[in-house]
Amino acid sequence: MTTTTSDARASGPRSVSPLAPLLRRLPHNVEAEMSLLGAILVNNRAFERVSEFLRPEHFVLVENARVYEACSRMIERGQIADPVTLKPWFEQDEALVQAGGQAYLLRLADCAVTPINAAEYGRLVHDLYLRRELIALGEDVVNRAYAPDLGDEANRQIEMAEQGLYDLATSGSYEGGFEAFEATLATALRVAEAAHKRQGLLSGVPTGFRDLDNKLGGLHPSDLIILAGRPSMGKTALATNIAFNAARAWRTEPGPDGSGTRTVDGAVVGFFSLEMSREQLATRILAETTRIPSDRIRRGMVPSDKFPDLVMGSRELQKLPIFIDDTPALSISAMRTRARRLKRQHGLGLLVIDYLQLIAPSPGSKHDNRVQEISEITRGLKTLAKELEVPVLALSQLSRAVEQREDKRPQLSDLRESGTIEQDSDVVMFVFREQYYLERAEPSQKPEETDDKFQKRHQDWMQRCERAHNIGEVMIAKQRHGPIGNIKLFFEGEFTRFGDLDPRDAGDD
Repeated sequence: MTTTTSDARASGPRSVSPLAPLLRRLPHNVEAEMSLLGAILVNNRAFERVSEFLRPEHFVLVENARVYEACSRMIERGQIADPVTLKPWFEQDEALVQAGGQAYLLRLADCAVTPINAAEYGRLVHDLYLRRELIALGEDVVNRAYAPDLGDEANRQIEMAEQGLYDLATSGSYEGGFEAFEATLATALRVAEAAHKRQGLLSGVPTGFRDLDNKLGGLHPSDLIILAGRPSMGKTALATNIAFNAARAWRTEPGPDGSGTRTVDGAVVGFFSLEMSREQLATRILAETTRIPSDRIRRGMVPSDKFPDLVMGSRELQKLPIFIDDTPALSISAMRTRARRLKRQHGLGLLVIDYLQLIAPSPGSKHDNRVQEISEITRGLKTLAKELEVPVLALSQLSRAVEQREDKRPQLSDLRESGTIEQDSDVVMFVFREQYYLERAEPSQKPEETDDKFQKRHQDWMQRCERAHNIGEVMIAKQRHGPIGNIKLFFEGEFTRFGDLDPRDAGDD
């Protein structure tokens, strides 16, 4: 039980809200702090039970924080920390002198609890610290809302509050840590079982493309997958195709204990569309399903005989578990809040973000350049994937360096603005369509060139165009859990649709 000590010498506690009663004090428990420190001084092994999550700043009394910090330094050096060995540390420490000097250390030792209970006392100290920080955060939110700064919009204040709450929730967490190999092995076996039930092909969310799924084994939970390419290569088209295929394949079954359901195939999809509106995105998916060009759907030029297909296609799509958020310039903290809500309400299984460079930096963050901003964003996306335990498919633009080369196929070095995109991601894929570049490079006859030579060169160009017609390549340049390589897909630009290519037409990778 938490006790409030009236004579506690708090290290500069923040003032409480003026709306609170005057006698209300910040949460603290000096006795718990002293008992924990006593346990450490009597038996240094008690420190091992709290060192992972407890920090000196978590103590409410300055002298207790100093004692804990000194114990930490000595124990980590392999030395013994007790009232005798700590005496030289505090002969000149004003805070401890005022508390009683070595007599205070002996008093702490008298308050010791057994080492086995040290972890519980440590969690109590940590919990009270979080409560004090939560109060301070609440006061900051109130004060900022009262401030007459018209440039500080309410939505931005909300994002800053969300970011502050998330940082507080993840700071010094005592969850996690080492897990017995037996438990880890059981998890791996469950993944293998799920793959076996899918005829051994997939252990992750299916993309719906035969060769891509064979190469990746699906999109794995907790993975950050980067899909990059130059404009007009088909990044958004491929991402929407994957989202549609995963949602269409979504299937659940009752849980092992008979309560609730679990996903056995496909996924509930969340789509952050930072570039296109949700209507444009829905039109693209509708065009893919009905095979009616999206521009005709937008302009109302659907032929009468095709209109029933449009109606039936829209009815089918309404049943798919796809949720689109087209709010522009969202920050990672805002995405995290919305994705967590979707996970809680609908069981999110795949998150798609179009595209990475349009994500706004976190509120209050200050970076010297865009590279640092992108680094923070990619780290945030990887953290989000691990926290939600879902694959995060993030689209990314490539630098213009691709255009300067004769061979336009992208490379990892072309990832725009930050090497941490490659570093933080589990999979990096590039979309490439040679047809796009060939159509814009029709040769013209040079003044010194003979007609025969030009005709031969033009014929070669036409043959290359024919071979590249409606062919798209997905180049897996990095994969942590499997092979890399190129995959050819069929691409219909009219319907913004990728599909499996006939193996006889695919050629060699």
